[in-house]
Amino acid sequence: MLGVSTLRPVSGPAAEVTTLLDHWLAEADPAPLEIETSGSTGEPKRALLSRAAVLASARATHERLGGPGQWLLALPSAYVAGVQVLVRSLDAGHPPVMLEEHAGLAEAVAAMTAPRRYASLVPTQLVRALERPEDVAALADLDAVLLGGAAADEGLRARAEEAGVTVVTTYGMSETSGGCVYDGVPLPGVEVRTADDGRLEVRGPVLFDGYRDDPVRTAAARTDDGWFRTDDLGTVVDGRVTVLGRADDVVVSGGVKVPAAAVAARLRTHPGVEAAEVLGVPDPEWGQRVVAFVVGDLGLDAARDWVAALHPRPWAPRTVHLLDALPLLPNGKVDRVRLRARQEDS
Repeated sequence: MLGVSTLRPVSGPAAEVTTLLDHWLAEADPAPLEIETSGSTGEPKRALLSRAAVLASARATHERLGGPGQWLLALPSAYVAGVQVLVRSLDAGHPPVMLEEHAGLAEAVAAMTAPRRYASLVPTQLVRALERPEDVAALADLDAVLLGGAAADEGLRARAEEAGVTVVTTYGMSETSGGCVYDGVPLPGVEVRTADDGRLEVRGPVLFDGYRDDPVRTAAARTDDGWFRTDDLGTVVDGRVTVLGRADDVVVSGGVKVPAAAVAARLRTHPGVEAAEVLGVPDPEWGQRVVAFVVGDLGLDAARDWVAALHPRPWAPRTVHLLDALPLLPNGKVDRVRLRARQEDS
């Protein structure tokens, strides 16, 4: 008997959500799922996802990866990435394996029985898994590991692949039923283009129906010809998508436009840095000041020199906060609201 678990919005223990989703997939004409967006910028919404959109994404994923398979749930089941792990496994006819029901990652992978097996992780989980030989061996035994939900540097992917792990980076969001671009290439049926303002726009069968009880925001997110306007800047060249960062991550400091995501990506390549995030904060002299939050050993002068070696000097951070760990939301994304509060309190 199910407790307080629900699909509107999706919430509850993973096992109960799995049962609800199994019933939802079998219904004649089910109401859309309600997925709460992560709220990493402080404005969570509820995206409405039809069964047709969710299945279009799940099946396009299996087509890209080489065939249906069993999935390991290592993500929260309330967010779209976790929901898709469950739906893909159920639609393929295999019960998903729950990481939380096993002693660890290696034990959970050992419990998977299908001919093809997959997992979906966020970068922090992969970093930690690479520190344990038994987990590395388990991940290397999977057909693919999707990596998304937060920025991941190429060094992390390279380390994983050197250890035999097949990594596929993903880009997507609740409004696109999860990942819709894999390793820079849109999934089958998905189109991606760049608008005049530099934002990425997505069209295809994976799109959401709108935001619950918010027709104004829904209308603002859609174009007249059916494209969804994301909040991300990017380019599309010869069919390959490159995400440059969120549109609201452009920091105007001293009249210079600084893409915060690019600065954070550069900092993550420093040998003394484990993780990094960059924000713009109000500043009476510069208008906005570039602030870096770093896990590792990197002082301000070294950070500025490291960034300036690749990017224009004005992009370099003017403040560096050293942290033991970046605050994370339940879905693995960096909690930018808490970082901003940390800066305001300093």
